Amino acid sequence: MTVRRAGRTILGPLDWTVRDGERWVVLGPNGGGKTTLLSVASMNLWSTTGTVELLGERYGRTDARELRRRVGFAGSATEAAMRSDLTPATLIMTARHGAFEPWWHVYDDADRDRARQLGERMGLADHLDQEFGTLSAGERRRTSIARALMPDPDVLILDEPMASLDLAARERLLADLGSLAREPRLRAIILVSHHLEEIPPGFGQALVLCEGRALATGPSPSVLRDDVLSEAFGMPLQVEGDDGRWTARMRHDP
Repeated sequence: MTVRRAGRTILGPLDWTVRDGERWVVLGPNGGGKTTLLSVASMNLWSTTGTVELLGERYGRTDARELRRRVGFAGSATEAAMRSDLTPATLIMTARHGAFEPWWHVYDDADRDRARQLGERMGLADHLDQEFGTLSAGERRRTSIARALMPDPDVLILDEPMASLDLAARERLLADLGSLAREPRLRAIILVSHHLEEIPPGFGQALVLCEGRALATGPSPSVLRDDVLSEAFGMPLQVEGDDGRWTARMRHDP
């Protein structure tokens, strides 16, 4: 699969398979192709060449609108579309129909109950009736993730979920995403990040992109290595893993 724009290949050639039960992290520098890959994976961008299949359905041979309902997506772009005067309870609920406003569809008590349960699961119990615009960055991120879960998706895509969070908010969300990784209902989770420190426990597969190509893909211990990450980010790095958490820092050779 490749994606080309203005005569330039911005992603690929790439051959990538996500299997049932896998939790993937996609890493790489800015401009490496991560956003383009997410757009293809969420059926919001067509590849230029090759074939793309999602949940057993091939792009171009299925109703993309229906298939997108089976993919939950959370990220800053989603948060930017949320009205600041609506509450998390409402914003989570409206994802039932893929909307951001509560006026266009009919919701029942089951929808309202599910929205509040998801908000509570994501640590928003005390904030569900606040205006979205008054929430902290961490609380807005949790609202976005709860929204992504509202339609009961098969696949969850998280676009830099730790971005702009302080240390405490990041660590709390990492723990919650580690718990979410153990949820058997989700057939796959794909998380994009720039930083190894932002990989939750339980994400056992990794793909490293650089200049639109995969430098390495497979089980995290075989991919998150000094040589791979040093090539991706263009500097000598020392990578360490401990109990499902990862760190990287610049290596100073004697």
